[in-house]
Amino acid sequence: MSAEKRLKQLGIELPAVTPPVANYVNAVRAGRLLFLSGKGPSAVDGLRPQGKLGREFSVEQGYKFARSVGLALLAVMKAELGSLDRVGRVVKLLGMVNAEPDFGDQPRVINGCSDLFVEVFAERGRHARSAVGMGSLPMGIPVEIEAVVEVAAAGGARAAAAKPARKVKKRPTKTKRAAKTRRR
Repeated sequence: MSAEKRLKQLGIELPAVTPPVANYVNAVRAGRLLFLSGKGPSAVDGLRPQGKLGREFSVEQGYKFARSVGLALLAVMKAELGSLDRVGRVVKLLGMVNAEPDFGDQPRVINGCSDLFVEVFAERGRHARSAVGMGSLPMGIPVEIEAVVEVAAAGGARAAAAKPARKVKKRPTKTKRAAKTRRR
């Protein structure tokens, strides 16, 4: 199923793309990769959430913040590519969690975004990821996430369906190479 149809089926409406807060752009395309700048959670009643996980916010609240960041990233993808169906696959996420020093549930928090991407893109939404704790984030936001996505080839997302990572061919060991050379 296309990502656009899946969004409708899930009843998800994407937010408006927010402008960058400093001297950068929301996304840069390099070849078939689209690099998305870090985004923070959506404002609620005009106010952006501020605070740390493990102090002001629970893991469950952090998960919801990460999901809202995922929606913002989807909105940027759609604005840059014209359609989410042009996303070949989500390649990598970097999730940063503003947390107390002893907080250790960063992966559970960033799952809010990861789960959303799998809901929308299915297997193409599975990605490599880092989820790290930070001492602070800009404007005190609790979560920031950046992403890298592959843009589908001209044939569309189905042509660039998720493939498992390629197996690396093992190089012969030095002794096997030497034996091969002696046989010649």
